[in-house]
Amino acid sequence: MAVHINADVNDPIGPVPPRLFGSFVEHMGRSVYTGIYEPGHPAADERGFRRDVLDLVRELGPTVVRYPGGNFVSGYRWEDGVGPAAGRPVRLDPAWHSVETNQFGLHEFADWAAEAGVEPMYAVNLGTRGIQEAMDALEYCNHPGGTALSEQRRANGADSPFGFRLWCLGNEMDGPWQIGHKTADEYGRLAAETARVMRMIDSTVELVVAGSSSQDMPTFGSWERTVLRHTAALVDHISLHAYYQEFDGDADSYLASGAALESYIRTTAGIIDETLAELGLDKKIGISVDEWNTWDLRRWNEVDSAKLGAEGWHTRPRIIEDTYTVTDAVVVGSLLNCLLRNVDRVTMANQAQLVNVIAPIRSEPGGPAWRQTTFHPFQLVAASARGSSLKLTVDGDRVSTARHGEVDIVDAAVTVEESGNCAVFLTNRATTSATEVRLWIRGAGLDVENAWTVTTPDGLTRHATNTAESQPVQPIRLSGVTAAPHHGGTIITGTLPPLSWTALRLRPLVGQNA
Repeated sequence: MAVHINADVNDPIGPVPPRLFGSFVEHMGRSVYTGIYEPGHPAADERGFRRDVLDLVRELGPTVVRYPGGNFVSGYRWEDGVGPAAGRPVRLDPAWHSVETNQFGLHEFADWAAEAGVEPMYAVNLGTRGIQEAMDALEYCNHPGGTALSEQRRANGADSPFGFRLWCLGNEMDGPWQIGHKTADEYGRLAAETARVMRMIDSTVELVVAGSSSQDMPTFGSWERTVLRHTAALVDHISLHAYYQEFDGDADSYLASGAALESYIRTTAGIIDETLAELGLDKKIGISVDEWNTWDLRRWNEVDSAKLGAEGWHTRPRIIEDTYTVTDAVVVGSLLNCLLRNVDRVTMANQAQLVNVIAPIRSEPGGPAWRQTTFHPFQLVAASARGSSLKLTVDGDRVSTARHGEVDIVDAAVTVEESGNCAVFLTNRATTSATEVRLWIRGAGLDVENAWTVTTPDGLTRHATNTAESQPVQPIRLSGVTAAPHHGGTIITGTLPPLSWTALRLRPLVGQNA
């Protein structure tokens, strides 16, 4: 198989937003407790933060972390998680049929985010609460002092404001599973009134209104139009949530999940444009893909949710702890490629979640933390994708899929920095065949600095996983990748292993730049 890809360093899609590499921590399962926070663990610091997990988070490289939910937020009272820990109330969390101890709350999250070097993205409860909740949380977090709530924050140990800039107006309010589920009209009006008063309190906030929780929702499209008619003048971003899984061994369709995400993004972008034009508004509204990942929803529906109901109420139950395979890692890489190709519309994105719950990082109570297979593509993209994402043309072999139609056998994204450094990300969707790639990057003289690939380890299958005891799935050096001058640019050639995701780092030749 062979594919030809063309790019030009002078033909960008747009700049790569640093917030494209976000993540998500929800009070759900073991994401917080025994995930990022475990007092008494051998690696915990004096605040209870697991340093082994923090080290992996810093290596992974997320720039933003959304908190505290997710479905959890629609029944959450933020006041429960502030003040002396011994006096905090224990509550039921109906969203995940769990017991919430509130030992980790606003102050702990702000401190943890600063330690991890990430920007907080805070969600308010528009399920059981509403405008007053948002007003109070914003005043507590961001007002310097001199008011009841800001002085309460100072008395609780944070003399300076947290200064949270990114705020989500609720979560998945289109879903009947959501606590306080609303119609588009009900939610749109509530979100608009909440946004209005939040801007009165702090004009610097950026607001994300909740779009659809899936492209498969029967209300997708009509939900966005209705919600934006209420809120477009008041918000900066609209969210979409996207999860993908393999059905009945159909690897070809699963590996084409990026095509489904691309369709979702472009359809949402079209709805934004149409609605802004209808309203006569001259502004941009970004798309926040603030939940995305691969997730075996059948396991949740058939095993985890049933187990929760049968076993009663527990703290930090083991739920949605998917163990990821090589195939999952390749899909995650292709979803990242898709986000890079859509930087003209996607302003931020959060892989859900960070630790233990469908996460690239796993940890055990009192035990080790380790990298899942999906850790590696995220880490490589977050470390290398800088500057601008480039427009591409792809010509070559294609594969027909049952769920997503015909797609390119190689999925690609290319970025270039002002320094001339380029990053190339390539997914080989062929499950049994290597694919030759010829990439012509016009307008730059380049050489190959390094080449890494994530693929099936020798002697194992595409279902190979990493565990606490063994991590066979790691990026390996890809040999045989070459660069040669070609008509004012550079031809990069190489052979991609079957079922693989590859990252190339290219440097400018001496004396040349982009």
